[in-house]
Amino acid sequence: MLELSNMNFKRLEVFLEFLLFGIIVGVAEDLIAVKVVTDEPITWYVVGIIVMIAIPFALLGEVLVDRIDFVEIFKKHFNKNDKL
Repeated sequence: MLELSNMNFKRLEVFLEFLLFGIIVGVAEDLIAVKVVTDEPITWYVVGIIVMIAIPFALLGEVLVDRIDFVEIFKKHFNKNDKL
């Protein structure tokens, strides 16, 4: 039972690390986009809005996209095409 809880804690730790990294990268790229496209001054209000936008996308990316095995999908797709 101890191994199971330790494994779950490790998975949670990795999930949270990637989530935090996704939020940081999302905020950084959104700040760059706002500055380049709108030439709006970056204020704490703008940063707050960007963080609120970045969190759901980081969660979505972590929960959905990282769970899909794209290599397996590509293998299945290209193996079907090779047989034709």
